[in-house]
Amino acid sequence: MKLKFRSQTIRRFALIGLLAASLTSPSSLLAQSPTIDLSKPPAGLVTEPMPLQVVEAYPNLRIERPIVITGAGDGSGRLFIASQFGQIYSIDQKDTDVEEPKLFIDLSDRVMYKDRENEEGFLGLTFHPKFKENGQFFVYYTTNDRPHVSVLSRFTATGDGKVTGDGDSEVELMSIQQPFWNHNGGTITFGPDGYLYVALGDGGKGNDPLMSGQDLSKLLGSILRIDVDNTSDDRAYAIPKDNPFVDRENAWPEIYAYGVRNIWRMAFDPKTNELWAADVGQNDWEEVNLIVKGGNYGWSMREGAHSFTLGGGKGADFNPDMIDPLVEYPHTDDWGKSITGGAVYRGKSVPMLDGYYLYGDYVSGRLWAMKHDPDGKKIVENRPIAWSQLPVFTFGQTDDGEVLFSTMMAGGRIYRFAPIAL
Repeated sequence: MKLKFRSQTIRRFALIGLLAASLTSPSSLLAQSPTIDLSKPPAGLVTEPMPLQVVEAYPNLRIERPIVITGAGDGSGRLFIASQFGQIYSIDQKDTDVEEPKLFIDLSDRVMYKDRENEEGFLGLTFHPKFKENGQFFVYYTTNDRPHVSVLSRFTATGDGKVTGDGDSEVELMSIQQPFWNHNGGTITFGPDGYLYVALGDGGKGNDPLMSGQDLSKLLGSILRIDVDNTSDDRAYAIPKDNPFVDRENAWPEIYAYGVRNIWRMAFDPKTNELWAADVGQNDWEEVNLIVKGGNYGWSMREGAHSFTLGGGKGADFNPDMIDPLVEYPHTDDWGKSITGGAVYRGKSVPMLDGYYLYGDYVSGRLWAMKHDPDGKKIVENRPIAWSQLPVFTFGQTDDGEVLFSTMMAGGRIYRFAPIAL
């Protein structure tokens, strides 16, 4: 079953009307201090480098454009690595000498990827919380049978231990027409509530020309939340009854939060269940957010914690009904120009990292470790981590809480964090 992107002829309603109709101000759900500009840290913010090193997790392994790294939550000890070209591989997470990964499924025959349009391709993979029993996994990719169309599909793995994905088992849940080739988003992940969360970009080009970010009659520029274990109406899934815009006229009930430009990437903290998301900026600012139900994160009236007025938009000064980021950093050589969101470390290999959100930048190749205070109201640390500064492509997390990241350079490599040897 396919869900087509709604026509642009659907009436756009004014932002004021949207806010007035809100039952609860979303920003009231997220108590936070003013946004921190990380390039100008306030007094008390810890910025000393972390005493860590970055090492190759699998020195002999090479996978081209390793864009997703994840466990399956099935107790098998497997680590799954997806290529942007459409292949999904698996390895034994503990086999650090692995050279040849096992091919789990090859979807390259249906995935569109071009070097000059490198924000398309295979972009998202996650496993059903009951994968061990039902074998279901979900993918998000650019299809090659329709131009600039993103597809969210369910597949099923077969065999004892669910060792192989069945290419013929595809059930297309959604197809989303993208107006341009960039800003496709693509992170998909299950929340602690068992629902599937889907991050969509604003559709691309620049300046949000279709004004998707503030328009709830468009799916683009939002984070969706759907129930993949049930169906309803003409959908191949159901809408959670407590989604924030279920009863809103001219709004997609799938939308959980909106006002985002191009999240890359988002992840739940396995301990606190907070949803962290890094949103790639346009001209001046990169940002990190905590996502809450019904939250409006400002794009394209705001970029980071600043009014955004390019492309004919009117911009917006600080607005209590728009949630500014926890932190932001400017486009400079010292910081970068394209944030790569990570995950909160909950592993055991590096105890000093427990509770730190690890993230980086694709352009500068820098890495940081960030930490909340115990109440989650402000950032108390943002500490650099030294390494070779190759482009930070993506982060992933194993079933036991270890955080890995990849670069597409040098053949496609995967890295981990380790204490500095004394």
